[in-house]
Amino acid sequence: MSLRRELKSNIYAVGAIDWDRRLFDELVPLPDGTSYNSYLIKGSKKTALIDTVDPTMTNVLVRNLEGLEAGDIDYVIADHAEQDHSGSLPRILDLYPGAKVVCTPKCKDLLMDLLLIPEDKFITVADGETLSLGDKTLEFVHAPWVHWPETMLTYLREDKILFTCDFLGSHLATSDLFVTDEATVYEAAKRYYAEIMMPFQTTIRKNLARINDLAIEIIAPSHGPAYDKPDFILNAYRDWASDEVKNEVVIPYISMHGSTKKMVDYFAEALIERGITVKQFNLSEPDIGKLAMALVDAATVVIGSPTVLVGPHPKVVYAACLANALRPKLKFVSIIGSYGWGGRMVEQLTGMITNLKVEILDPVVIKGVPKEEDFEALDRLADEIVNKHKGHSIIKAKA
Repeated sequence: MSLRRELKSNIYAVGAIDWDRRLFDELVPLPDGTSYNSYLIKGSKKTALIDTVDPTMTNVLVRNLEGLEAGDIDYVIADHAEQDHSGSLPRILDLYPGAKVVCTPKCKDLLMDLLLIPEDKFITVADGETLSLGDKTLEFVHAPWVHWPETMLTYLREDKILFTCDFLGSHLATSDLFVTDEATVYEAAKRYYAEIMMPFQTTIRKNLARINDLAIEIIAPSHGPAYDKPDFILNAYRDWASDEVKNEVVIPYISMHGSTKKMVDYFAEALIERGITVKQFNLSEPDIGKLAMALVDAATVVIGSPTVLVGPHPKVVYAACLANALRPKLKFVSIIGSYGWGGRMVEQLTGMITNLKVEILDPVVIKGVPKEEDFEALDRLADEIVNKHKGHSIIKAKA
């Protein structure tokens, strides 16, 4: 049984819903599954397929294209070379041998390396170039580094649909073709942004500006539902990718014998008493997606760790490396924790976050169980964070 759902006249969603996938790239949690969206556009003269699907779902895409003859697909538009969108290309080109792969020059090189597609199967397009399907016109917008160097967007002029591949998507398995539950999609899209797009926020701002003048009625990404109210996701991305941070402190921590836990609990209450929103994460059972989402908006991170031998706990090392890779727009970082006989935890942790453009606030690292003077030091750190937030207008002055 094939499943084609119509976005607009002669434009169909033919991709696959992956209800059961729970990990992406052996790294990113998928609590709500995902989808690999592919779109069929039938013009009066030519037919194009926008992206394919993950190779594990090739049979679904092939089934959804049933009824098309071998010569019925003229072009496969490859907006992005990553295998969850390109992995079915070899099978599609076998079924439709006359089809050409349309992509950027960099995408061509990647697809030849990743999928061994012959060079004569490609048509490369420049930024702003168009391709006519008869009564429908595709315009190609190069968008490198959202989030790979070869990415492009495809704009269907007559129908005002922007196909964005990974850009503006969400890891969400849903039977809804368009967004119906905005709260659920917002959270899934923010998680997706945090885990995948956040390191490229400067480039994302530029690309948001580039598409600002396009008349867009539908945004059709390659993960999650399509947006028939484009401002919903565009405004969210403008917020997430901006330089603005919120009066929030994220505390990722772990505690081996309870001392660091006592410090974290006291410190969190001290921040709350001072009017700061706290997001606390026990790294013994982390959902890195939740942590990444918290990093999108936060002004400050305070890492809580005991020492293992002479350095931070390995799970804290992982969280620090994650933050360093994701490059959130944080302003301040500090460290709290406890040690037994010594170590170089502070030096090692600060050396792991060199990508972050932050001010390092004086840490509170103690020996053994926290004592009265240690809690006083945590209060001073909480006061310093309040003052830093006020100094950066993160906490607004009361009228």
